[in-house]
Amino acid sequence: MAQSTAEVREAQPWSALIVQVALRQDKAAFARLFGHFAPRIKAFLRRSGLDEHMAEELAQEAMMRVWRKADRFDPAAGDAAAWIFTIARNLRIDALRRARGDATQGASDIDDEYLCDETPLPDAALAQRQSGEQVRRALANLPPDQRRVIELSFYQEEAHGRIAELLDIPLGTVKSRLRLAAAKLRSVLQVTA
Repeated sequence: MAQSTAEVREAQPWSALIVQVALRQDKAAFARLFGHFAPRIKAFLRRSGLDEHMAEELAQEAMMRVWRKADRFDPAAGDAAAWIFTIARNLRIDALRRARGDATQGASDIDDEYLCDETPLPDAALAQRQSGEQVRRALANLPPDQRRVIELSFYQEEAHGRIAELLDIPLGTVKSRLRLAAAKLRSVLQVTA
């Protein structure tokens, strides 16, 4: 069964959707981002100890910041999910500080790890960019069928069963392609490391 246009659109990388929001205030792209990330952010916030109402409120605020600050996202600097979840995490820290009435003092022991300056040093930033370029080159050299399952699994965060549906292939084939691709990537990246 061939992929429908909607399924092909569904497979677009999240980074590309953020870029569309930044460049064209693309509401459809934002709706896709919101539909995918808002429930995941809410679950993340609930697991961190926030109540249902506060988790919902902060998830929506995080997504509004994605809309307003999409132009600040740099796809070369990191992945979209990490950027979005960092926004959510920072909102959570701010909310906890406000709840304690202590916006200038340190946070709880759990939050102490988030208070350090997380800006990478110039050499670390360069190493991260170079590593990202190596991964992109290694992915580009995979056979298209293996590259596709890697993209869907790791970049689109699709479940293996959903990948099988999208590509109209057996679940075992999805798992086999993932194993083969991972082995090839591992061997290429270990040689270049």
